[in-house]
Amino acid sequence: MSDSTDESDAVGTAVVTVSSDSSLEEDDAGEAIVAAFEMAGHEIVTRELIQRGHDNVQSKVSRLVDRDDADIVVTTGGTGVEPRDATLEAVRPLLDKDLPAFLDLFHAISYDELGTGIVSSRALGGISDGVPIFCLPNDREAIRIACESIIVPEAQRLATLASSGTDTDEE
Repeated sequence: MSDSTDESDAVGTAVVTVSSDSSLEEDDAGEAIVAAFEMAGHEIVTRELIQRGHDNVQSKVSRLVDRDDADIVVTTGGTGVEPRDATLEAVRPLLDKDLPAFLDLFHAISYDELGTGIVSSRALGGISDGVPIFCLPNDREAIRIACESIIVPEAQRLATLASSGTDTDEE
């Protein structure tokens, strides 16, 4: 995929930052997600900051999946190993299908660039009701790796496959 996307290939992206001690103005990770998708010509249909908490995250992501304009959902934050980090536990039950290759690629690239510190870095990729969902750490470098190297280049194809089952690359 090139740096610009034909308008018909633009993916409606919902961006959610999970944080109890931040604001949208201070949200570097969310801004990095927005920048990566916009640079590729995709549309940000909503950008929100929500409080940590299993039920809060689960209900927000569930509502975003139900939106007609959200083709993909990307969250940042709440993925660490601290007791109050529950984003993955909240989102995982919503998934119909896992995307294990995303996690494998993310960890491989992250290790090459960041080293063993990634051992505490958790992420998730999957499909819920025809919508790809990615849960990323609240770290600008992790966002860069995940979005620029994996998610954005595959966003349009994943959204198409997940919603209609037709791979435009195979036609």
